[in-house]
Amino acid sequence: MNITAHAQPAGTTKSGGPALNATRIAAVIHRHWIVLRRSPHRWFEISFWPLMDVLLWGSLGVYAATQSTATIGSVQTSQLLAGITLFWILTQAQFAIALGVNEETWTRNILNVLTTPISETEYVIGIALFGMLKLVLCVVALTLATSFFFGFNLISVGWAVFPVIALLIVNGWAFGLFAVGLVLRFGQSAEILIWGINYALLAFSGVFFPTASMPKGIGSVARQLPTSRVFAILRQAVEGVAPTWSAIGAAALASLVFLVIAVMFSTTLMKVFRKRGFVTRYS
Repeated sequence: MNITAHAQPAGTTKSGGPALNATRIAAVIHRHWIVLRRSPHRWFEISFWPLMDVLLWGSLGVYAATQSTATIGSVQTSQLLAGITLFWILTQAQFAIALGVNEETWTRNILNVLTTPISETEYVIGIALFGMLKLVLCVVALTLATSFFFGFNLISVGWAVFPVIALLIVNGWAFGLFAVGLVLRFGQSAEILIWGINYALLAFSGVFFPTASMPKGIGSVARQLPTSRVFAILRQAVEGVAPTWSAIGAAALASLVFLVIAVMFSTTLMKVFRKRGFVTRYS
């Protein structure tokens, strides 16, 4: 019996499977490197999240180390609970705008919305008002949870909690509009900015600690954010010191100016979205 030896085909292994090709592997790596290099928002997962963790928890540790044992056991606990409760108000207000618009892109319904007579302003107002309903439900759930598990009542902070809530809603809308503009301009890959902005606010707004506890330079910049001014008023109220009307007025002015800038920014990018036909990305 003659046994004919067949030559092994090029590009295969002895087992018959395709041989690994370093050039093709390098091509895949190069392709993703180009995407990463040309899309700055994709660097969030590489450098942004670790940096925010260091700033947030490192600054919280510095603040805790400067407090007395009595303070840590009472006032600081109240600051943490009030901070996380009201931060979720900021988060829900932001998500109401940002995720409300993104819902149309996820379901590829945005083209249908654009063909209706509704204007961008009317649509944003609609999702903002619907977001208020979700915000109320969230606040009720958090208030019940903090009261049941820790015996903390947000109303016990005093009257200052009401202007703080109002200003956080305004800031949440502003940051949501910024995120919407960026997503519509740069596509769905920029959606990470919605959560990224929120996490940055947690670190830079002094939710759990004064901005003075942050590294020098960074704390000076963070102190200028409208949200930092608002949470400074909250901490003061938790400590039993009535905030001044001048501080509330300054925070309100900064918040309103920021909202106007956000409206102008998002409106401009929405017009670019229409003019350049970026809607085809979602159709």
